[in-house]
Amino acid sequence: MQHKVLFLCTGNSCRSQMAEALINARLGATWQAFSAGTKPTGYVHPKALRALAEIGITHTGRSKLADEFRDLNFDLVITVCDAAAEDCPLWLGQGKRMHHSFPDPAATDNMDAFRTVRDALEKELTALLQAYAEEL
Repeated sequence: MQHKVLFLCTGNSCRSQMAEALINARLGATWQAFSAGTKPTGYVHPKALRALAEIGITHTGRSKLADEFRDLNFDLVITVCDAAAEDCPLWLGQGKRMHHSFPDPAATDNMDAFRTVRDALEKELTALLQAYAEEL
């Protein structure tokens, strides 16, 4: 059985995009991941794409508004930035809400920051979703 997870961030250009790509690549047999933003930037940050490519993941996502997913049934909705967590009382769709904050690599625009966040997303979200799937 495949579960659905939505990663929410403010701009949907870095963290939530990387989370979507990582989970689809690493846990695609169990989880189908989506990402969206409360105030999407309209683009996926090139350094986020580069950080994913460095570990063999090609991501072709686009920056999306959270409203696109209101009618989908999610098992989990995970905010990955503090601003999105504060904005998410507006999330009225289905799915258990969780918050797991990661620093914004675009704030420094340093490639090492993108790698650090990518690795943290992969380690922490993979473990969280594997554990949660066992409970479902």
